Amino acid sequence: MAEALEDGPRGPKPKRTFSRRNIILYGTLIVIALYYLLPLYVMVVTSLKGMPEIRLGNVFAPPLEVTFQPWVKAWAEACTGLNCDGLSRGFWNSVRILIPSVVISIVIASINSYALANWKFKGSEIFFTILIFGAFIPYQVMIYPIVIILRELGLYTKLGGLVMVHTIFGMPILTLLFRNYFTSVPEELFKAARVDGAGFWGIYFRIMLPMSLPIFVVAIILQVTGIWNDFLFGVIYTKPDNYPMTVQLNNIVNSVQGIKEYNVNMAATILTGLVPLVIYFVSGKLFVRGIAAGAVKG
Repeated sequence: MAEALEDGPRGPKPKRTFSRRNIILYGTLIVIALYYLLPLYVMVVTSLKGMPEIRLGNVFAPPLEVTFQPWVKAWAEACTGLNCDGLSRGFWNSVRILIPSVVISIVIASINSYALANWKFKGSEIFFTILIFGAFIPYQVMIYPIVIILRELGLYTKLGGLVMVHTIFGMPILTLLFRNYFTSVPEELFKAARVDGAGFWGIYFRIMLPMSLPIFVVAIILQVTGIWNDFLFGVIYTKPDNYPMTVQLNNIVNSVQGIKEYNVNMAATILTGLVPLVIYFVSGKLFVRGIAAGAVKG
């Protein structure tokens, strides 16, 4: 015992908190964080200023007198073409587009992936290859054919047509995500369920769905972000009364009539991006779990 005390403490040497490695690592992370947060800071402080204060030219200074009038105008009064009802109409249009598009595409893709991963049939791999090929076709190639299809179906310029477009374009990548996740589930569970007499839908609802919450969160975040932020499909396949929020934002920011109200533009931009940001921050941990559990393997 005495000899051990004379030799001193054993085990790994404690790491210094302020080592050169930690200083470089955390310093780099702080610089990157500031790089991405600085534009958001400028947008927020500008949206809370009046135009006389903005004309002083100091974009980094906090507002001397906080005002929420730019937010009110961006939401309910800003002109987007002939209409001057702000982003409110576009917000509800985006909600009516988003919810059915996300639900339908995720439900169909999850069922497709479950069948392709666990219920092999003749030609399943060829079918999967063709389906995944659709994820790599440039959207621009399909614009005109989709216009013709929607016109023949009577859905051109209608919200239902845009829902169908987002659903179809979202299914290839979602099918890839779900299939990779379902193949990572232990095959013994599937076989045990078959032995116990569970069928196609029984296994799907009782085993696959309860185990697949992380990948469903990944799919929801990807679809919400892609659909909510879409501009191209919204401006092509709808009309002014049905424009989504992003198209209305473009009309507000690029308006050439009257005074350029930078505070209203910043408020409108933040309002447009709030939905995907909130969803990501609320479900961020599950998103990371889904990625780590095999969402992008293969």
